[in-house]
Amino acid sequence: MRIYTALSQAVFQNGNEEPHLVTIPHTWNALDGQDGGDDYYRGEGVYTFSLPDPTAGLCQFIAFRGVNHRADVFVNGCFVGTHEGGFSAFRFDISQYLKPHGNTLTVKADNAPSEIYPQRADFTFFGGIYRPVYFLEVPQAHFDLSYYGTDGIFAVPKEDGTVEIIVRCTEADGCRVVCEITDGETLCAAGTASARKETKLCLRVEQPKPWDGRGAAQLYTLTAKLFDGACEIDRVDTRIGFRTFFADAERGFFLNGRSYPLHGVSRHQDRLDMGWAISPSEHLEDMQLIEEVGANSIRLAHYQHDPYFYDLCDERGMVVWAEIPFITRFMPGEKARENTLSQMRELILQNFNRPSVCFWGISNEITIAGDSPELNENLRALHTLCKELDPTRLTTIAQFFKMEANHPHTDITDVQGVNYYFGWYAGETKDNGPKLDEMHAGRPQKPLAVSEYGVDHSLMWHSAAPINHDYTEEYAVAYHYEMLCTFAQRPYLWATYLWTMFDFAADARDEGGVKGRNCKGLVTYDRKTKKDTFFVCKAFWTTEPMVYIAGKRFANRAPDERTVSVFSNQQEVTLVLNGEIYATLPVTEHRAVFSDLPMQQGENVLLVTAGEVSDTCVLNAVAEHDTSYDLPEILESKRAGNWFLQSEEADALPDGKCFDADDPIGELMSHPLAAKIVRGWLMAKTEIPLEKRVLYTGRLLAWEKTTPQMRLREKTRTICTVMTDEDFAVLNRRLHTVPKE
Repeated sequence: MRIYTALSQAVFQNGNEEPHLVTIPHTWNALDGQDGGDDYYRGEGVYTFSLPDPTAGLCQFIAFRGVNHRADVFVNGCFVGTHEGGFSAFRFDISQYLKPHGNTLTVKADNAPSEIYPQRADFTFFGGIYRPVYFLEVPQAHFDLSYYGTDGIFAVPKEDGTVEIIVRCTEADGCRVVCEITDGETLCAAGTASARKETKLCLRVEQPKPWDGRGAAQLYTLTAKLFDGACEIDRVDTRIGFRTFFADAERGFFLNGRSYPLHGVSRHQDRLDMGWAISPSEHLEDMQLIEEVGANSIRLAHYQHDPYFYDLCDERGMVVWAEIPFITRFMPGEKARENTLSQMRELILQNFNRPSVCFWGISNEITIAGDSPELNENLRALHTLCKELDPTRLTTIAQFFKMEANHPHTDITDVQGVNYYFGWYAGETKDNGPKLDEMHAGRPQKPLAVSEYGVDHSLMWHSAAPINHDYTEEYAVAYHYEMLCTFAQRPYLWATYLWTMFDFAADARDEGGVKGRNCKGLVTYDRKTKKDTFFVCKAFWTTEPMVYIAGKRFANRAPDERTVSVFSNQQEVTLVLNGEIYATLPVTEHRAVFSDLPMQQGENVLLVTAGEVSDTCVLNAVAEHDTSYDLPEILESKRAGNWFLQSEEADALPDGKCFDADDPIGELMSHPLAAKIVRGWLMAKTEIPLEKRVLYTGRLLAWEKTTPQMRLREKTRTICTVMTDEDFAVLNRRLHTVPKE
């Protein structure tokens, strides 16, 4: 039988620290990865473990749940193997390297820049052994532990109760495999077969209960046993669920034959002062908060998450979009391409049996730095791999919000999502509806989702007249409310995923008065405070009676600031002001607005009731606006989108080795590839009307002769005033891949 020993302590050293004892899970970026400056340590860290003495006659493995980005493994100084990819499980057979006593395991973890994805994205890449490590012993004959980090058992449950099973075995000639499916304590099906390297069985459960989402997530346990004669020598348990699903381009998502709109949130796994090195208790708290807000789907961004969290999704009935970190910046070359395929293969095989997973995501905003035939081929290869490994699930992709309906990438996956940020990074909130309709009309047969939407907002800033980029809770409330109303009017959306459930670390950021953090979460980074936006979503997504007064932290109210919004899933709400009933209002689209409250000078107690539920707060009537609620002028320049620009700066190469938008026009246009990039970038500028694109391109060709020494950025802005810093950042990310010859 299997014997697991957790390796919970190691001696650690990296370039910044002296050797010292650490507890596993561990990351060396828990603090410097969240404090801003984009200067957290990215390099090698070395862990040294003492191993248990091996048991004679058994095989020994070392099993990792996650090491970022690269792990080189040594036992007693002998090289065992390398794993590239910071989010999937992996194991090595270390039997041949062990002595009877005194064995040492050394792991060199490395999150330095490389050809392993991700390398540029809006989150911190925490280095270290940030998930558990186990010393594992098994008999010589066992279920395959070397097959892409899996336990070697794969099941395809079908609607009629049939379960097709593949079990992989090692050194098992003469043994037999017994598979059993149970529902709680009841044996539902069983079968046996001679053990092979790949053993196939087909069982049938009579009248299976479906895995039916929130509140009805029926799970069955599939147990594979390996027998040598009458002796059971190995056993693996996995859970399965019976469900059907599809996405319709006009009617949205269906689960087990019924319409099941997906109201989703996206999740990053890190915590304040912990980074990615979190325990089951933190995972469980995250799930409980996601359940409380009323979500029924989770986009597990932007990488493979901890197996325990997938367990929770299976148990709690969450429909999951699972994806790999093929994100933001495409890295050309075969090594980087193979890394995307490797990470996708591990994601699929390690989560193959999970009923919660319905979608495999192949990339996120990968065209943000431009497009190329090589990128297109990489995406198509990922889709093909998904279908080869798992034809039962749908492939999806999260597109950059400037993606057009006729872009060839919209044809690659089964369904698609677009990250819509009108009202934050561009345009106004009201633009989202027309943009969605435009995308839907352009690809009427392609099921469409909103894969991200959100705005940064802080507990510190407040306004009675909020505007885009003021980082106030009030702007975020108005934005989310309008977005949820927009979605409710568009049943063709197969899902919407809020970005994001929790604030998370992004060390390159410095905006809204908070360094090193993306503050789009409904809940703060430490999980201690639910923002007002949490309750806006809860009003839309839940049926258990609730009512909430928004603006509690906007406590000091001047005469023109005394309007209060109340959110509820009930039909009407009553406001009691300072002990007296003020008004009863109907709840329209989950909101009631009490305008210009007649507050008394000083403290005012508000009580709002909706049937059996209530909420209360204290607001202070003051003579003038409290300026402490305003984003200081010194922070005004640190606006949304700065990570895009910083990303461009970080990608720049020193000493003018590569082309740049600040190079002379003549120099750029004399290089075939650089010229092609510049012309393509200008032609693809979506804000320029088609007829004007031709005009600008014609002028560009003339620039080579008339102004060859003028910098491209300067000249472009003289004839095309709509060009922004972000536009040039996109151009530079492409030009910086072209060396000057």
